[in-house]
Amino acid sequence: MLSQLFILSSKGDPLIHRDFRGDPPRAPRDVTELFHRGVSAARGEQPPVFLTLGGLHFAHVRHGGLFFGATTEGDASPFTVIEFLNRLVTLLRDFCGPLSEKSLGMNLGLVGELLEELVDSGHIQTTTAEILRSLVHSEPESPKAFSLLDLGSVGLPLRSEVFVDVIERLSVVIAANGSPLKVDVQGEIRLKSFLPPGTELRIGLTEEFCVGKSELRGYGAAVRVDECSFHSCVSLAEFSAARVLRLCPEPGEMTLMQYQVEDELPTPLPFRLFPSADAQPGGRIRLYLKLRCDLPPKSQAVNVCLQLPVPKGVSSLSQELSSPDQAAELDLGSRSIRWEIPKIQGGSQLSALFKLEVAGLGRAWRLELGPAHGSFQLPAHSCSGLRVRFLRLSGPPAPRWVRYRSHSHSYVLRL
Repeated sequence: MLSQLFILSSKGDPLIHRDFRGDPPRAPRDVTELFHRGVSAARGEQPPVFLTLGGLHFAHVRHGGLFFGATTEGDASPFTVIEFLNRLVTLLRDFCGPLSEKSLGMNLGLVGELLEELVDSGHIQTTTAEILRSLVHSEPESPKAFSLLDLGSVGLPLRSEVFVDVIERLSVVIAANGSPLKVDVQGEIRLKSFLPPGTELRIGLTEEFCVGKSELRGYGAAVRVDECSFHSCVSLAEFSAARVLRLCPEPGEMTLMQYQVEDELPTPLPFRLFPSADAQPGGRIRLYLKLRCDLPPKSQAVNVCLQLPVPKGVSSLSQELSSPDQAAELDLGSRSIRWEIPKIQGGSQLSALFKLEVAGLGRAWRLELGPAHGSFQLPAHSCSGLRVRFLRLSGPPAPRWVRYRSHSHSYVLRL
């Protein structure tokens, strides 16, 4: 259940704020300032998505330099709140276009209507774009800025080309024995079109693409999603028989399709952590971490970061890393080790040996170790297995590009 919802600029200025329940009774500015101070105090570019500050439970995501946050009651599922915030971002993009302080400021009425339909007294009602379009009546306004799409209006030729991005966000909780406790993939197919108006585009998806657990298609391994939705401009006349999306896109960007995968993926999870920790004489802890990348050998993960909470009283850290391009540091503020890996190839593994000096090391120190939180990007990789078979255009040939991008949203490894 949501208590409050807000959108802040990168500097912490409140753009949108809604108080759904009035508990606890605090001024909106006090809540947003408390949140912004908390994320500003966190080191690194990615502060924790879950925070408890001043007795309030915060969850947030960041897109386009904006903070999308909510406060919740203690018994609310944080993963449900994060999923809702990500869907809110996608809906705002669909309704208002590219997100910025200016575009939100120009569409305050539209955003207000959306929030009225999305949430009732703190309870999430619906995030289905098709339903919301029938309920929201405000017309979007977009800031007029020069772009490549305007070249035709100034007498310059417009280059015809089309870009398709398959983007997936991975949320995972892995038990200490390596078995997954939670797996969730939020995916979307985004289109950027520089095609002349009236050009028909046909997008062929994986033939084995199945919606729901009972559907079977094709002869290969099923690519299964639990649910999916489509932009209103997409024709599904060929979808059931051939898994083809048809549309005549206007110049610009849009989200063609959104989908969700829960519990089961066709391939192993990207990472598995093998920890070993022992107490040594003199108040020291010897911590050995082995990180295995279970991606296919031709794939790789980049910008990998593992953050591991350590027992209180840790004063210093010595380290031995398995390759010179890695880096690690002890963050006393968050009481955690931050292990950074620029790149790791699928099928390989890296290791790190840490020796911690701990003042007043107690017997229950293992309970304060972990869980580890991972962040990473997987270029040219689709966790769900969804692929684009072809892009076909009516009219003259034009360059066509397909890109796959997966990244962690919340990747928790218990020790």
